[in-house]
Amino acid sequence: MQLATIFLGFIVFGISENIKGPAIPRIQFDFSLDEKQLGTLLSLNALGYLIACSFTAVLVRKWGIKAVSIIAFASMIFSGVLIYISHSYPLFSASYFLMYIGNGMLEIGLAILGARIFVKNTGTMMNLSHFFYGFSSTLAPLLATGLMTVSVFGHTLDWRGMYLIMLSLSLLPILFALRSTFPGDDLPHEDRIPLKTLVRDPALWLMVLILSFGVVSELAVGGWLVNFLEKAYLWDTVTASGMLSTFFLCFSLARLLLGPVTDKIGFNLSLIIFSAFSALCTFAAILGGEKLAFLFAAAGIGIAMIYPTVMAFIAKRYPLGSDTAITFTVTLMGVGSVIGNYAIGAVIEGVKRLYGAETQIGLLRGLQAGYGFIGLCAAICAISGCILYRYLHRRQELI
Repeated sequence: MQLATIFLGFIVFGISENIKGPAIPRIQFDFSLDEKQLGTLLSLNALGYLIACSFTAVLVRKWGIKAVSIIAFASMIFSGVLIYISHSYPLFSASYFLMYIGNGMLEIGLAILGARIFVKNTGTMMNLSHFFYGFSSTLAPLLATGLMTVSVFGHTLDWRGMYLIMLSLSLLPILFALRSTFPGDDLPHEDRIPLKTLVRDPALWLMVLILSFGVVSELAVGGWLVNFLEKAYLWDTVTASGMLSTFFLCFSLARLLLGPVTDKIGFNLSLIIFSAFSALCTFAAILGGEKLAFLFAAAGIGIAMIYPTVMAFIAKRYPLGSDTAITFTVTLMGVGSVIGNYAIGAVIEGVKRLYGAETQIGLLRGLQAGYGFIGLCAAICAISGCILYRYLHRRQELI
């Protein structure tokens, strides 16, 4: 029951995050939104996520992870109902905002659940859980596109009906959660490690660095790889998108197959090796030109392992304070990733102007520098991992 709850939870999480792609053009048309309004709507993702980070851990301590998980899933269903009946933009934007608050609660709730449940083979199970997120994220746009054309009783579902059906899948993990008991909910509050103690631990701050730069490197690929291949190497959209799909294939397979490696060699060493591998692949792909472009996809093997391995590390190091440690780390990661993704665009624009904003060489050098920053983020993960390894080795606390 516990495994079903967390695996189905990651499937629902992946779906809710990634069904928006096919729906956005129709939403924009129905509400006559300009690009600025659309950008504001999508920015609710980050805002809702950060708001959820501020209170989810408090609710977990007060009500327990079981209740909070059920509330998160229920809020997803409720937001789906509101989206379905929203025919004015204010109601729709409020419904969308609620969905993203539910998303934020879900991400933190699932991370805490994993930390409490996976006390054995933690690295393997964390990576397997996140594989389900990647798997559902891959299928979500296809399912959404198909559902929007389905007719029920002579009525086309369109994007509203699609959101209602897809978010209603949250009912499945609720049913399993209701029949489950989760460890840690019966732990007295005074036995938990307080936040003040956690923030004094240098290892936790190094985890924040590793996770923040790792997530920037991971998310930036989806936004910049196709753009880079089309403009730097003049690839057509289909071929460039195929390389992005290969990246996500490597990404998903790594989480499915390499989890046992992290348990065998240790989480700290795994973070160093996998993030360094991703950085080397990225730099080699940039320096090697078009003939080594396949290394952009291979970089997904390394970067895929960072998030779940960090969660496994936290679960092992802070068994009595994993909920607080995860919330603290993930919240700062959210802030860091916003800054990091902005920095990539700034680097591209700055280098492009340096070489000539309107020239092809300026565009090429700008894109190379921007993608080099993505590789640099992975390299900073590896360097931070080395500092962490040295710190823990001196204290004989290696994990």
